[in-house]
Amino acid sequence: METGNPMPAAPGGSDNGGPSLTATTGPAWWRLEMTLAAELEESLLWKLPELGIPRVAVRHRPEAPEERQLLAWLPEADWPEEQRAELVRALEPLGEPFGLALPAVTWVRQPDEDWSLSWKQHWQADPVGERLLILPAWLHLPEEHAERMVIHMDPGSAFGTGSHPTTRLCLEALEAMAATAGAAGLAGLRVADLGCGSGILGLGALRLGAASVVAVDTDSLAVMATGENAALNGLSDAVRVAQGSVEVLAELLEGQPADLLLCNILAPVITALCPAFDTVLAPGGVGLLSGLLVDQAAALEDALAAQGWRAELAARQERWGLMVIRAQAEVA
Repeated sequence: METGNPMPAAPGGSDNGGPSLTATTGPAWWRLEMTLAAELEESLLWKLPELGIPRVAVRHRPEAPEERQLLAWLPEADWPEEQRAELVRALEPLGEPFGLALPAVTWVRQPDEDWSLSWKQHWQADPVGERLLILPAWLHLPEEHAERMVIHMDPGSAFGTGSHPTTRLCLEALEAMAATAGAAGLAGLRVADLGCGSGILGLGALRLGAASVVAVDTDSLAVMATGENAALNGLSDAVRVAQGSVEVLAELLEGQPADLLLCNILAPVITALCPAFDTVLAPGGVGLLSGLLVDQAAALEDALAAQGWRAELAARQERWGLMVIRAQAEVA
């Protein structure tokens, strides 16, 4: 949902660690800018709200979606130079699992009267696949997308807004499943969403005909965002969400594993949780796993096979992959 529109220039320019910049009337903001490696996007979008920074966006030019930039807005009064340096140090370990250094951070000072409009300019109606549309809550449905199924989202939560390749891979896979089923789509399916973030994957499944979604996330902000986005779409009655991991998801399912498991989390976490997948995914069900790097697929397939699941790397985008799993007895 990013736009290629350039961010308005801040009157004070970049922060080079010197004295305060041009004075403004009223509060001002620091805008963090960082070139974004695909491997780090999900981690940064999770970590920044954890650190008290919910105002986050990702942008790219339409002609170069792989060239992404992270933007975040911090109240100037709360984030002096020392605190901003500590923030960067807190983000640096996120690259370690991928052998990456944190990209350089630039700070730009921005007046209060500009930041809100500037932030929202980075979110636009975002078509996914052939049938879905992610629409920020404050925008009207564009006429050219009137035939699409709309998922209304409030990007302020900074969770899984649909821009990351892993989210899009999973939404596109859901759409493909629905198309294979014909007019019925995903009708009647009970869906379990493990690591729900904003709830976008479960909401996409409901738009495509699923009967219900149970969802969990270990982050309380994600649980709140999922509930709010379900309400925004008029789907609160079809969504149950709680804080926790796979064991809480099994409790929500009340001993009846789901027909479809959605899991957009990193490969090492999937590996750790997969021994419990039989408690949340029925023997005849299908799982869509979309948080893995392509070069992690072989090891993950082995881990899943050891737990009785047949896994196939079904799609990829950039360095990210989507894996489809079924119980081995169902594919023998």
